[in-house]
Amino acid sequence: MAEQPYYVTTPIYYVNDKPHIGHAYTTLACDVLARFHRLDGDDVHFLTGTDEHGQKVEKSAQAAGVDPQVFTDEVSQNFRRLAADMNYSNDDFIRTTEPRHIHACQALWRAIRDNGHIYLGSYAGWYAVRDEAFYTESELTKDEQGNKVAPSGAEVEWVEEPSYFFDLSKWQQPLLDFYDANPDFIGPDTRRNEVISFVSGGLHDLSVSRTSFKWGIPVPDDPDHIMYVWLDALNNYQTAVGYPDTESALYSKYWPADLHMVGKDILRFHAIYWPAFLMAAGLAPPKRVYAHGWLLNRGEKMSKSLGNVVTAGDLVERYGLDPVRYYLMREVPFGQDGYISHESMVGRINGDLANDLGNLAQRVLSMINKNCDARIPQPQPLKPDDTAILAAAAEVLSTVREEFERQAFHRALEAIWKVVGDANRYIDAQAPWKLRKTDPDRMATVLYALADVIRHLAILVQPVMPDAASSMLDQLGVPADRRSFSELGSGHAVAPGTELPKPSPVFPRFIEEDSAA
Repeated sequence: MAEQPYYVTTPIYYVNDKPHIGHAYTTLACDVLARFHRLDGDDVHFLTGTDEHGQKVEKSAQAAGVDPQVFTDEVSQNFRRLAADMNYSNDDFIRTTEPRHIHACQALWRAIRDNGHIYLGSYAGWYAVRDEAFYTESELTKDEQGNKVAPSGAEVEWVEEPSYFFDLSKWQQPLLDFYDANPDFIGPDTRRNEVISFVSGGLHDLSVSRTSFKWGIPVPDDPDHIMYVWLDALNNYQTAVGYPDTESALYSKYWPADLHMVGKDILRFHAIYWPAFLMAAGLAPPKRVYAHGWLLNRGEKMSKSLGNVVTAGDLVERYGLDPVRYYLMREVPFGQDGYISHESMVGRINGDLANDLGNLAQRVLSMINKNCDARIPQPQPLKPDDTAILAAAAEVLSTVREEFERQAFHRALEAIWKVVGDANRYIDAQAPWKLRKTDPDRMATVLYALADVIRHLAILVQPVMPDAASSMLDQLGVPADRRSFSELGSGHAVAPGTELPKPSPVFPRFIEEDSAA
């Protein structure tokens, strides 16, 4: 298969606070996709970064008693550390305060304006600083104290000021036509239906500048105005691939983006405003926007105000990095809200990882070490049971690829773990520990087949658990340059006679501290 470009992005994270597990979850999904596509032979560009302008950041900086740039420099670094701590493989990290981004945003503004889609007026309406979003009266509700709040629960304030407007109302039908022509543009289907329903209800022109604060990108030719933070933020995806130089090799290769991964709470900005901005500028919209659900703690969305925030660092310190990466991709059907809990985490670690995959690898490698002179054994002609398990291991990639294309990570892992289960049933049925005395040649064949099945499984789980998979492949003597998906199948099987190191467990069981005392 010819190398294809693949451009995947996280939302850029707002720097008014420290990262929590929700940020880690979104970026992890993109990292898994980026790693998968690299292993599948694609030319990947994986972007993450931080959104650093807007009234909310300005207020947070004031509360901290520091300059906004100093504040954003510090908090942005927390997100860089998160990327390193979670072993993300992003190719770029963008900050919206960078000169390249300011240049790109002013170029986008000029393109939209010069095409006749921005005009000067005045804005009077409700604005939620926390959401950096405007709301109509009909969208507001009241909290327990009787104060008007946004659909998100954020406080709103009445704003009156001169403003430039984007003629969003004119883009209702073009957007609906675009959704119809591109049925995979929004995922999952429930979110697609929500967006189409919202757009079908009519769109209002959008205020795209502010004059009441200064922490933002100046509007070209009118520096009294700064750009609406979402027009600024969304354009990061283009900045990172060279916009406004649309003739550059980077832009030509990677734009339009293959996937913007976002949380469901910011879908409207990505699936309505962003394609409208791009079409107004004469540019191509992204190919797909996928809105995942929230990870809930005790049934509630995590928030600083509720005091229920879980950080990725907390989980990794307690359970280990790769087990946490696996759990987050496996436990919750991606796209839906889901609960995280200690009990379900331990269940996955001790069940899926230690008992199923870890024990399979440990049993096989230990038997090879003890009974085959620590070398991949020489097989005799394979029997139907052997070819069946090897075929299952080789063929699961097509299922995994299809599920990843739909961002159905949990189903892809289910498919891989079906092979893990098949392999455990195969080893129990063949009982190589008995064959050692009764039929050593058959034992060698069974262990050879199992070693190659484990090789397949380790290659397949690399996107989710890169360190653990690397350890398994090291123990199988698989060279570093023989670990891509092109190495799956019988033509690249483990080589008989390959000397193997002494095996060591890859997935230790999680033992409760109190029960270990």
